[in-house]
Amino acid sequence: MDLSESARAVFAVLAAAGTATRPQLAAGAGLSKPTVSTAVAELEAADLAAHSGTASGATGRSAAVYRLGPASGAVLAVDLGPAQTQVRGCALDGALLATGTGTRAEAADTVRKVLDALPVNAPLRAVVVAVGDVTTRDRDGSGMRPATAKAGPVFDAMAVALPPGVPVHLENNVNCAALAELHEGAARGRQTFGYLRIGVGIGLGIVVGGQVLRGANGAAGEVARLPYPWDENREPRHEALEEHIGVRSLLRRTAEVWQDADGPCPDTAERLFALAGQGHAATGALVGRHAADIGRLAAAVAAVLDPGLIVLGGAVGSNPQLVPGVRAELARLSWPTEVVSAALADSGTVVGAARLAVARGIQTVTGALQAKH
Repeated sequence: MDLSESARAVFAVLAAAGTATRPQLAAGAGLSKPTVSTAVAELEAADLAAHSGTASGATGRSAAVYRLGPASGAVLAVDLGPAQTQVRGCALDGALLATGTGTRAEAADTVRKVLDALPVNAPLRAVVVAVGDVTTRDRDGSGMRPATAKAGPVFDAMAVALPPGVPVHLENNVNCAALAELHEGAARGRQTFGYLRIGVGIGLGIVVGGQVLRGANGAAGEVARLPYPWDENREPRHEALEEHIGVRSLLRRTAEVWQDADGPCPDTAERLFALAGQGHAATGALVGRHAADIGRLAAAVAAVLDPGLIVLGGAVGSNPQLVPGVRAELARLSWPTEVVSAALADSGTVVGAARLAVARGIQTVTGALQAKH
């Protein structure tokens, strides 16, 4: 079934608004009221819009209010994180319909549970999967997949749970988190910034003019590939910077300097930061050194992008204890750049993926109604 151009425009406005009257739809779509009335009738006939009550205007007249209809469908967002999988099912107006969380190994089962929780009569319009990898085209050009073994096996294991025939879109997980911070987090109101994720790995989401910069190979922001170490006596190693700044290295350095008199050595970043927050001298020094390392990476980002704002995210990077040290090192090495902690923490990637999934789902409906649940 195809929609007229005016019906497509009205549907997109209604999805963005959630609920709207015909005058509001006309204003949002830039169409005349008679054209909107015809478009709304077309959408209602296809169950893509439905009457949801009335609203009183300034003149006292009541106006019909519309919402998305049951045939508008739902979308799925999947975050294949390094330790856990987060899944969200959403309506095309962004309303949350179902959520699920599981381990990385439970990705397929977690996806199935969320799919089963979606409304039975809601067609699945699009799936967005956030992966910790650069993405590439399949050999036959039919779809996207992770480019390396970082995320390839877990993606393949999860993909068996997806219904056939539904468009599946892959996006880098750091880019998804950056979009979430742009629209709902610490970067609201800022059109240009860098989202620097520090956790098991490292990555950079680059937002310029409100859009994520992906690069010619889809690899913009892969700061793990920055040459490190780099001096006259040592050759850079592949992804050595990620090895140095990632959480495993932080915990290894902690174990190397730990004294028995200080008690049990922290074996997680959370425990390390908790001790530092309590004034523990040894852990405070380790956190300070790590903040300086991140500050040097932030200075490299500022030298290339001059983003004005760097948002620190990830399981380690989002800890507020790092902010003063990162700010100080960045100020020492570069020009003024604001540094703040991410606002959305662990949920940022799946929130960003859900936003992308909603946009893709709307495109599916307003393009060709062929995705089925």
